[in-house]
Amino acid sequence: MRIAADLDRCEGHGLCVDQAPEVFDLDDEGDLVLLVEGEVPAAQEAAAGRAVDACPVAALRRA
Repeated sequence: MRIAADLDRCEGHGLCVDQAPEVFDLDDEGDLVLLVEGEVPAAQEAAAGRAVDACPVAALRRA
């Protein structure tokens, strides 16, 4: 699974970080940082999927 992020839509709520801290982070300004490039490791897929579902502004999607 890959994750696509709409950085313009992201409001920095951080729910993705709560769900999958190995995949997502927020920088010092509250901007989303994807920690995984390309395919999400199999061990992180479930957490990454929960993060996509948890985003309140739909800034994340499965790609």
